Amino acid sequence: MLQPVYVLGGGQTKFGELWDFSLADLIRSAVDGAIAATKILPTDIDAVVIGNMLGGETAEQAHLGTFCSSLLPHHPPALRVEAACASGGIAIHTACALLESNRAETVLVIGAEKLTDVAGELVTSALMHAADAEKDGPSGLTFPGIFALTATAYMHKYNLSRDDLSLVSALSHKAAVKNPYAQFRKEIPAASISRSPLVADPLRLLDCSPITDGAAALILSTKHESGVRLAASQIGTEALSLTDRASITSFTSTKTAFANALSEAGWKRNDIDAIELHDCFSIASLIHLEDMGFAPEGEAIQLYKQGDTDIDGACPINTSGGLKACGHPIGATGVKQVLDCFKQLTKQAPNQVQNAKRVLAHNLGGVGATCTIHLLESI
Repeated sequence: MLQPVYVLGGGQTKFGELWDFSLADLIRSAVDGAIAATKILPTDIDAVVIGNMLGGETAEQAHLGTFCSSLLPHHPPALRVEAACASGGIAIHTACALLESNRAETVLVIGAEKLTDVAGELVTSALMHAADAEKDGPSGLTFPGIFALTATAYMHKYNLSRDDLSLVSALSHKAAVKNPYAQFRKEIPAASISRSPLVADPLRLLDCSPITDGAAALILSTKHESGVRLAASQIGTEALSLTDRASITSFTSTKTAFANALSEAGWKRNDIDAIELHDCFSIASLIHLEDMGFAPEGEAIQLYKQGDTDIDGACPINTSGGLKACGHPIGATGVKQVLDCFKQLTKQAPNQVQNAKRVLAHNLGGVGATCTIHLLESI
């Protein structure tokens, strides 16, 4: 970072099917929680950035930057950013750019999405806006279908079994039991995941993150200090469509963003004590861990089998429950991940990793077309 960027605190709504709350209600609640969790006044906020993908399509509310600014008494400059499921991560990266350029000293970052008030078919269609409309859409693919292609290729290439794959979702559900904000707070054994309804072969229902409502907010500052700072904020991108990729079992965007983040922070991979990983589909978790070098290609499942990904393991993964069990309100996910990292470092996490000092948030957009990496450390 060009100068220290501190995480002052944040707030979030419960994630789930929140029928009684509008998109505006969710945003208000997260913002109120974030301000209440810090020692600053609302008028200390110089700018607002919100990450949101489908406000217009699912809530008939675009122009969200101005809406968020209107929640504050002095109406600071505000903007909405979008990068599919990485919208929240991009919002944090944008806030860092404002802070590092001295265009702002304290920024409110919000991520929000309201997805359950419309038909599932509409949400499925709208989410495909994150894919290539000319190369992917006409084939009839949906995101479960696209990730199913990836899973099929990976399982064939590395001899991954169906029962092995189920270990990934089982871990997320186990962690979510203690998280009061999670959509699904029930432990589900791997055997049940393997028997859940087929969605897109080989992916089953419990391999897939759910449709979710929710919002999260953070306050970042270069002026006000805290015990947690952002050590790095990086973006990686690659071809939008899988048809233009050299490999469909690896995401260059993750490799690029992670390598650049380590360089920016001056960290080594083994400095990282816990990871909030973008487990939109179970197969994605294995690919991400390999792309970041935590396991050789085809061997990430061994981390789950050996217990390395457990809360007391060598590489704790998604101690919040991840997207799979917490839920995945598209624009909110990247902000919530960083908030979970902040909680881990300030000993507020429902599942506390012992002596965690350095943590990682990994947020993905599309099928790896965009990736953001945020590294946080306690100081």
